[in-house]
Amino acid sequence: MKKLAIASALTLAVCATPLTAMAETIAVSMAYFDQNFLTLIRTAIADEAAKQGVTVHFEDAQGDVGRQLNQLESFVAEGVDAVIIDPVDSASTPKMTKMAQEAGVPLVYVNRKPGDKQLQQGTVFVGSNELESGTMQMEELARLANYQGNVAIMIGNLSDEGALIRTKDVEDVVAKYPKMKVVEKQVANYDRTEAMDLMTNWLTTGTPIDIVAANNDEMAIGAILALQQSGKDPHKVLIGGIDATPDGLSAMAKDGLDVTVFQDAKGQGRGALNAALSMARGNKLDSYQWIPFELVTPQNMLQYQ
Repeated sequence: MKKLAIASALTLAVCATPLTAMAETIAVSMAYFDQNFLTLIRTAIADEAAKQGVTVHFEDAQGDVGRQLNQLESFVAEGVDAVIIDPVDSASTPKMTKMAQEAGVPLVYVNRKPGDKQLQQGTVFVGSNELESGTMQMEELARLANYQGNVAIMIGNLSDEGALIRTKDVEDVVAKYPKMKVVEKQVANYDRTEAMDLMTNWLTTGTPIDIVAANNDEMAIGAILALQQSGKDPHKVLIGGIDATPDGLSAMAKDGLDVTVFQDAKGQGRGALNAALSMARGNKLDSYQWIPFELVTPQNMLQYQ
C-alpha cells in the first residue's frame, strides 16, 4: 500500500508539472556563406530567431545544387519544423518544393525567386520584385547620361532568374532612348574579381563605354577598381549597382558609384524567418511576400548607411 501511495503521488506530481512548448527548429540552406548580400540575410535570420527564441541551423550549399538537395533531404529526415532556402539555381526549386511538400514541411524560398511555375500552399517566396530593380537602376543612369551613350551590362550568373530579369530591365530601358545602345554584355557571376577582369578586357578592346550597369554592387565595385588600375577616372563613367550593400554605399561615398538600388537584405531575412514560423504554426500565407526596392543616390544614401 505504501508503494502504491508513493507511485500515485509521483504520478500526480508529474501530471501537475506545467508542460512547456518546445521551441521550433528552422533549418536554413544558403547558396553561399561568403557573398556580402547573402551574409546580411543570414545574419538577419539568426538575429530574428534569437529574438523569438527559435533554434536555427544553417548550412552552406557552396554553390552546389546537389549539395543543397542533400541538405534539404537531411533537414526533412531530422524532422525540422520548417525550412528556409536561398536557392543555388532557380531551375532546381521544383524538385525541392516537391520533396518538402511530400514530407509536409513548410518551405520558404528567400532572395532568389524559385523557378516553380506556381507555388503551392505551404511554400512561399520572400524577396523583391526584380522587375523593379534593373528598371530603377537604368532609368536613373539614363537620366544622369542625358539619355545618350554606350552601355555595358555586367550579368550576375545565368542560373539566376533575378540576373536575367535585371539584365532585361536594363535592355528595355536602353531600347526606349534612340541615342543609347548596349555595346557590351557579359557574365561576371556577381563577383568583384571577375568584374575587374571583365572591365579590364572591355577597356583593352577600346570600345567606348559611357555607362556600366551591373546586376549587383560587387560587380560595380569591380568595374571601378579596373578603371582605377587602368589609370582612368571612374567618375567619368556612370556606374550603377544593385543591393546598396555597405561596400556599395562606401563606393558611392568616395569611389564613383553613381547609382544603386536598395534591396532590403535584413527585411528579407526577417521576413523569411517569420514566414517559416507562421507556417510551422499552421497559418496560411500568400505565396509571394514582396520586400520593395528603393533607388539610392549620393543625395539620399545617408539614410541607408
